[in-house]
Amino acid sequence: MANSLADIKQAMLKEIGAPSIEALFEQVPVAHRLKSPLKLPRQLKSEAELKRHLVSTLARNVTCERNLSFLGAGCWQHHVPAVVDEIVGRAEFLTSVWGSPQSDHGRNQAWFEYASQLGELLEMDVVQLPVYSWGCAAGHAIRMAARLTGRHEVLLPALIDPERLSVIRNYCEPVEMARHIDVIALGHDRKTGGIDLKQLKARISGRTAAVYLESPSYLGLFETRATEIAEIAHAAGAEVIMGVDPICLGIVRPPADLGADIAVGPTQPLGVHMNCGGGVGGFIASRDEERYVRQYNGFLVSLTGTAEPGEYGFSLASSHQTSYGMREQGRDWTGNSVYLWAIANAVYMSLLGPQGFRELGELVLQQAHYAARCLGRIKGVKILFPEGFFKEFVVNFDGTGRKVARINRALARRGIFGGKDLSREFPAFGQSALYAVTETHDKDDIDRLVSALKEVVGK
Repeated sequence: MANSLADIKQAMLKEIGAPSIEALFEQVPVAHRLKSPLKLPRQLKSEAELKRHLVSTLARNVTCERNLSFLGAGCWQHHVPAVVDEIVGRAEFLTSVWGSPQSDHGRNQAWFEYASQLGELLEMDVVQLPVYSWGCAAGHAIRMAARLTGRHEVLLPALIDPERLSVIRNYCEPVEMARHIDVIALGHDRKTGGIDLKQLKARISGRTAAVYLESPSYLGLFETRATEIAEIAHAAGAEVIMGVDPICLGIVRPPADLGADIAVGPTQPLGVHMNCGGGVGGFIASRDEERYVRQYNGFLVSLTGTAEPGEYGFSLASSHQTSYGMREQGRDWTGNSVYLWAIANAVYMSLLGPQGFRELGELVLQQAHYAARCLGRIKGVKILFPEGFFKEFVVNFDGTGRKVARINRALARRGIFGGKDLSREFPAFGQSALYAVTETHDKDDIDRLVSALKEVVGK
């Protein structure tokens, strides 16, 4: 530990076979290491001074509560019912030590409800407790597929969130528990924005462990040929991993019906606030087959009988195969995660129910398409991939002669956060932005955006 005595540090180094502390950090580039003392602000001397400092600092925040926001791209402004906050703030959930039975005051049952409800949405029987993010879930799923098939290549769409792709690449780097996995990006169909099937057929081979697709995609597009993609992958002996936004599952077919073997996606839309871009989580799910269950790296919660007839208990299943149980021989690194958000997700899903998910999906779909139609009527503005999107869509501003960054600054001065600038991530799309519309936006909000954009682009 950092503050251990010198002889204790030396004993620890000897145990792991490292010659010095510096040797432990040799993989950190020299340019990234601190060369001089940190310039820290002055020490605060009282609680009152600390409170004043924090309040003044937080007051500088610009929030989506006080401004109209159309930002999305992985963290969306969905409505969170007050009861969700009330329940996750209860002491038996908020302060429980997850690993000890004596701290379980209904926590395992709440986790079981999370897995059961999400499994019903996905039409998959096994759902792991959530990991840190959608990208982490996809990375773990790809490694699961590599272990299942003995292959070390994954095919995925080029039109993917660059941040998510970066996380996936990290998971596919060589580590002790898995070989290097080659990540190959497939081009897109120019009309639909989906995976180019010709490229898929040309690149898939006996080396392919999995084909990863998303519906809706990073750009908000439904993958209309998901079933055909799954058939191509299965014919080559590859697993099919599908990323999906659970909010849309009240109006579209679930991953299992489209041929997916493993489903992953975000949990943040299910009752979790944006939290300054935090609050995200990722789910992993599959069919209830032993070959899949044996490859999970995290915790599964199961229902079982007890010594009392008619009584049931909730406990972890297959926990021995995690890194907690088998350490470096575990299926994959487990670590801490976002288990409190699983309880928020369970409460949210129980409040909506099947009909609620359908109504929510229909509302989001209608609002997003209304917004796209209105924006597309502005002179110089064009909607790329105008068909087949859910809550996000790509708006191109090339015809206005203005850059997205400049447009967004002008909108911000009017109290509006415009769409995410895609010009650096996907330069082939020119000056384009990704706009997100959810149930938190009404007609007046959209009309206000349209009016502001007309002023900004001068049309």
